[in-house]
Amino acid sequence: MIKRENYINRVRPFIDKDVVKVFTGIRRSGKSTLLQLLQRELMADGVSEQQILTINFESMAYANRDARSVYEEIRGKSESSGGRTYLFLDEIQELDGWEKMVNSLRVDLDCDLYITGSNSKLLSGELATYLAGRYIEISVYPFSFQEVTKILAEKKEISSPDEAFARFLEYGGMPFLHENSLHAAAAHDYLKDIYNSILLKDIVARHSLRDVELFERVLGYLLANVANSFSGSSILKYLKHEKRKISLETIYNYISYAQDACLLYLVPREDVQGKRLLKFHEKIFLADHGIREAIYGHNQRDINQILENIVYLELLRRGYTVRIGKSNGKEIDFVAEKASQKIYIQVAYLIPDQTVAEREFSSLLAVRDNFPKRVLSLDRFDLSREGIIHKNLIDFLLDQDWSA
Repeated sequence: MIKRENYINRVRPFIDKDVVKVFTGIRRSGKSTLLQLLQRELMADGVSEQQILTINFESMAYANRDARSVYEEIRGKSESSGGRTYLFLDEIQELDGWEKMVNSLRVDLDCDLYITGSNSKLLSGELATYLAGRYIEISVYPFSFQEVTKILAEKKEISSPDEAFARFLEYGGMPFLHENSLHAAAAHDYLKDIYNSILLKDIVARHSLRDVELFERVLGYLLANVANSFSGSSILKYLKHEKRKISLETIYNYISYAQDACLLYLVPREDVQGKRLLKFHEKIFLADHGIREAIYGHNQRDINQILENIVYLELLRRGYTVRIGKSNGKEIDFVAEKASQKIYIQVAYLIPDQTVAEREFSSLLAVRDNFPKRVLSLDRFDLSREGIIHKNLIDFLLDQDWSA
């Protein structure tokens, strides 16, 4: 079990504080494992096993339970625990009325609360109102390339970062795949099962979708076009060719549902010079590119798209807010900001000649500020120029300090 220190470090300041710790992210991204890691840390610090109470709401034991009965059960166990109770409530969105229950637990018991959910809007409704700022949300993502490299090295399954990256490119970062040595067919079956579970449980059932086949067609189009400029009209044209009708409103509803399920990200475009968001041609990114390989295939063929997706997710993991940039008519792949930090990034597969180099560097040269600017590719030579650093993408992902 890899100790995901970047997440644990974010939680530590809030342990034993009157703040609900909320972990959100796509199914099977490691949220439950994080709860286990936190429990180990608490016990190492002197908390007894009797003080720790864990409930997974995907268990059949809680399939037909109501929030009131679960509250009474937790309260009874808490009162007999012999001290402060540490509550770990996993996949809490499966319990109707969970928002009021969580707030009541916080108010009524001497407890420290940790919850997980596979919905990006877990805190957009009643709970946010009840807690009124007494929570911290931590987005959990599949393994980063750093984490994949570490676990494969510990298992002695790789001899170099390049070998690890080839595996990461195909399988993505779902923790189970790298903690267990599955062959390709089994790994793809596992990823397909995750995808189907998200579709049927987190989207189709939750939103009562009737035309499942149409929804799958829209998602299939989005998977194929990861990291490409997207517009609703492009999907309308595609479906018209497939002799299927759909409204723009329905398309954007479908995308919203997939975003809520932490499967997709819709990233807006920003005018770097004018500091304003542009209302067209967003880009779609996927929570895990391994799912794309399992469902759609062609990650190697579409490597430019996949490399962009990998960099986008890495920026999110490191706490950046990310936009697509536009400057003097030229596109910048990513404009990433965190507090007072900002970094501009161009991503390319390879830079084989001066024409490609000119294209990749010129967008960044058009930006007249002093924030770091990087061109990333899989090349092993250095084309840095005029203050813009060219770096190998694999080295960049393994680097702890991107300001260097």
